[in-house]
Amino acid sequence: MAESPTTTIRFGILGCADIARKVSRAITLSPNSTLHAIGSRSIDKARSYAKSNNFHPSTKVYGSYDEVLNDPDVDAVYVPLPTSLHLHWAVRAAEKKKHILVEKPPALNVKELDVILNACDTNGVQFMDGTMWMHHPRTQMMADFLADTQRFGQLKAVQSAFTFAVDHDFLQNDIRVKPDLDGLGALGDAGWYCIRACLWAANYELPKFVTALRNPTKNDAGVLLSCDASLHWEDGKVATFNCSFLSNLTMDLTAIGTKGTLHLNDFIIPYKEAEASYSTVSEAGFTDMDLEWNQKPSEHIVSTDIPQEVRMVKEFSALVDGIKRGLAPVKKWPMLSRKTQIVIDAVIASIDKGFEPVEVID
Repeated sequence: MAESPTTTIRFGILGCADIARKVSRAITLSPNSTLHAIGSRSIDKARSYAKSNNFHPSTKVYGSYDEVLNDPDVDAVYVPLPTSLHLHWAVRAAEKKKHILVEKPPALNVKELDVILNACDTNGVQFMDGTMWMHHPRTQMMADFLADTQRFGQLKAVQSAFTFAVDHDFLQNDIRVKPDLDGLGALGDAGWYCIRACLWAANYELPKFVTALRNPTKNDAGVLLSCDASLHWEDGKVATFNCSFLSNLTMDLTAIGTKGTLHLNDFIIPYKEAEASYSTVSEAGFTDMDLEWNQKPSEHIVSTDIPQEVRMVKEFSALVDGIKRGLAPVKKWPMLSRKTQIVIDAVIASIDKGFEPVEVID
């Protein structure tokens, strides 16, 4: 991470999406950023959004996205627009030398994402997607456990699920079920987190091939409402995930090693904003006659002074500040986005090919 900044990064937001309420709060709470501007296609909508979310009176309100990008005081933009619009507006933002924090998925496919990332490279701007759980201190502590060969051993399997049951209005009107807006559906929205978690557990090594499971659910427009897939590595480890708009709220992650196991049930959004927990167990077995376990998992509670979305904004802003001071953009975050997008592409290809295994090509 970049050194602690001494300047405040000024954010502009493109669009009035519901998720922007959470991130605008994070921008305000982060000690090294400020919400400078909000833009919408309608000035009335932008004004109403700013008022309803209690934006500071100094926040500029614009009736177009271009006005935000043309504001010379905007250092970085947060892009919560529908996925189909990311390519155009992220490239445009990069060309205006604005650093980019974009909602996931950042693109409809890796070909589009490469255009965005190339624009960021060309213009020397930082790129990061909005996968918030990556920035919680719990995540690093869990990674330390997975890297401990004495307690965890070698990774053998990962299981991940993110599901939530939506209502009829969502299924009819939400942008995530519209093929022209967010055509990746549940795979792009919920599956993104599951795939990132599987890659995270595997130290971001791409699998050799991916197989989508049969009978995914699609709406009449062909957008995925639920799906499952498995990821397979050359050394034999495997990961499976389930994502859905049709099942009860679940955010489970399990990583199984040769010596230990990691469990958590709220890996995307912790049960509590100020603390999060996970459990581990190493070299567990059974007592005599297999009556019970010889040890129970240990629960680890991790407190945080600021929520994970604020930590995300803080880290992003620190990277932007570093660039202002002459450092190069950090490559880690675009690399993670690209690997996640590659796996999403492979899942879609497997579905299209009748659920056959699809080789993952970097």
